[in-house]
Amino acid sequence: MFKFITSRPLWVNIAAAAALTFLLVFIFLRMLGWITRHGDHLTVPDVMGKKTDKAIALLEMQGFDVQIQDSIYTDTAAAGVVLKQLPDPNATVKVNRTVFLTVNRLVPPMIDMPKLEGQTLRFALDMLTRSHLQLADTIYRPNFMMGSILEQQLNGVRIPEKTKVQWGSRITLIVGGGLGNQQMLVPELVGLTYAEAKAVLEGNGIDIGAVIATGVVRDTASAYVYRQNPERFDEESKPIYIQAGQVMDLYISAVMIDPADTLSTKKKNQQP
Repeated sequence: MFKFITSRPLWVNIAAAAALTFLLVFIFLRMLGWITRHGDHLTVPDVMGKKTDKAIALLEMQGFDVQIQDSIYTDTAAAGVVLKQLPDPNATVKVNRTVFLTVNRLVPPMIDMPKLEGQTLRFALDMLTRSHLQLADTIYRPNFMMGSILEQQLNGVRIPEKTKVQWGSRITLIVGGGLGNQQMLVPELVGLTYAEAKAVLEGNGIDIGAVIATGVVRDTASAYVYRQNPERFDEESKPIYIQAGQVMDLYISAVMIDPADTLSTKKKNQQP
C-alpha cells in the first residue's frame, strides 16, 4: 500500500487527498441535514387552559419534548391547568423542540396571616385583598374602640398574625361597635369557673381585662373566680352598674377561696 502511494508523484497524492477530503465533507453535509431533519418544521399546538397531563400527552404525541418550567398559583384559573407555554401557541418550530410549560398548582399555598387587630375596617379589608384572603363576615361587638378590628378569626377561632393559613381562606372580623348608653348591673362572677365567667361576660358584651392568678394555676379554664373588679355592690351595699364594652378584672385560683378571706385581707392591707 505504501509502495502504491510512494510510486506516484507528490502532486498526484495531494490531489487525491484533496478530492477525498472534499468527498467526505460533501457526504457529511448531506447526511447532516438528514440527521437533524433540516427543513422539517412543526406547529406548536395550543395547550393553554388544558390539564397538565393531557397537554403533555398531546405535545409528546406530536414530537415535542416537554418540560415543566414553573408552578405558580392563581385562584382565577382551575387547578392543574397550563397557564403559559413557550414557544407560543401556533408557533412554527423545528422538530424535537422542547416546549416549556407553566402550570397552576393543585393545592393553594400557605401564607402568613396579616396583623389586622387594632386597624380600621377599611385598612383590614384592603389588607385581606392584598394577602389573597377573603372576608367571611363582620361581627360588631360593643367596645370603646369603635370601628377598629378587635379580633381576626378563622372558623370561629382567633388567628394570631403570622400564623400560616391557606390562600383564599375566609376571615371573620370582630369590629368594635362603640359603647351603648344602656347600663346593667355588674354580673356576679365569684364562684364560677373562668370558662363560665368568660361566657357570662361575652354574653353581656363585657371584655375581660386583667386576669390575676393566685398560686399555681395549670388549667385556666377550670380555675375558680374568687374576686372580681368591679364588684357587684359597693361598700354601702349599693349596686354598681357597667356598660357593654367596658372591662372587668378577674382573680382566679386553682381552688375556690372564700371571698370573706380576701375581703379581710384587703381591709388589713388598707389599715394605716
